[in-house]
Amino acid sequence: MPAPKSPSPIGYTKARQALRLYANSSRAQVYRWYFKDPGQDRFLGVSTKDMRRVAREFRELAMPDVRKLMLSRVHEERSLAHAILRWQFEKGGETEKKRIFNFYIRHRNTIHSWDGVDDSAPYIVGAYLLEREKSLLYQLARSPRIWDRRIAMVATLWFIRNGHIQDTLKLAEMLLEDKEDLIHKACGWALREVGKKDPEALEQFLRRHCRTMPRTMLRYAIERFEESERQRYLKGTV
Repeated sequence: MPAPKSPSPIGYTKARQALRLYANSSRAQVYRWYFKDPGQDRFLGVSTKDMRRVAREFRELAMPDVRKLMLSRVHEERSLAHAILRWQFEKGGETEKKRIFNFYIRHRNTIHSWDGVDDSAPYIVGAYLLEREKSLLYQLARSPRIWDRRIAMVATLWFIRNGHIQDTLKLAEMLLEDKEDLIHKACGWALREVGKKDPEALEQFLRRHCRTMPRTMLRYAIERFEESERQRYLKGTV
């Protein structure tokens, strides 16, 4: 009886090919509009469900191949890289988690979309730094690069989930004068989550800053408030 064939090596090319099995041109047009992409990215139109399916299949992809995906101009290829890194981080031991965290930070300049940050930063950066020193986040919050600043804020969603809100409040205060709407949205989103854990802490923050903070940030932060209370904050009459 002949010996069974060895499995084919899983690599970058096969991962790219697997993604294209789920490509949808109509969905790609929608994604291009949704992400307001000015033509920098190519979109395949792969759904979230199918992306997760491919990520499971290639969850053991080697780091050099993950890096190739991160460098791609195809939006879904970068998303696949982040999904794989997230899976490897969640399943890894302490040594593996440190390796993936360092890899992610070292290659964060490959991220240039809000979903690339949001799908990875809480689950890798936030999870790794939860019980560790957090000065890196404050360095990122001062970065001229918008995606570094968004990583800093969005990473704290993992802290909030675990009952730690102070870094979110401090970083939001640092970013009050940021000029980018995507940072205003990230801060408002995180502040809204703070309010779920500690309503009084959020209200104290808003009473100090509601008259001067960016309008988008404020609107996101008060989304869960009663309409009458929302109006008080919007009008600055608190």
